[in-house]
Amino acid sequence: MSEPLRRGQPDVRVGSTTDALTPVSVAERSLRAGPVQWVGLLAIVLAVVAADQLTKHIVTSHLALGDGIHVLGPFWIHHVQNSGIAFGLFASATAVVIVLTGIAIAWMLLFFMRSGARHPVLPVALGLVIGGSGSNLLDRVRLGYVTDFIDLRYWPAFNLADSFIVIGVAILLGTLLAADRVPSSRGRRDAPARS
Repeated sequence: MSEPLRRGQPDVRVGSTTDALTPVSVAERSLRAGPVQWVGLLAIVLAVVAADQLTKHIVTSHLALGDGIHVLGPFWIHHVQNSGIAFGLFASATAVVIVLTGIAIAWMLLFFMRSGARHPVLPVALGLVIGGSGSNLLDRVRLGYVTDFIDLRYWPAFNLADSFIVIGVAILLGTLLAADRVPSSRGRRDAPARS
């Protein structure tokens, strides 16, 4: 008898015993992030931080606080400051926001360390979320606020970091939903036809 699998490890069976249930041997694959996943994550994080900080610098050096430029339709570039989080929530609790953001980033890095090889999309999706969160955290620590400038008139102003966070979360959710659908459709395809 082989040693029982620990929770979360894949059960890859090579041959079987007479009961067709007990594996003869088990292949284990580590889900921990390797050097390739870490390099991918770091590249995405650095690109996100650079793009966000560059656009904020351009806006703050060309527009006075409160000024705006109409670009097209409802799209404006409008220089505003936000000491809170999304929609200006917790504007008077910057220290709490800094601590919570730091904890969230640390948790995402720990998750990535333990599961980074689970899916090829993880370095990209978590890189977007960590990079966006980190860039806004950098501003809150240095300045006490973040610069927002993308204004659609019917939505509170936001910045590139916020956009990257939303895109990263959307990629994660889309991947989870797609992965959840694959086994059920495969199971139906492999089921024997009844006559």
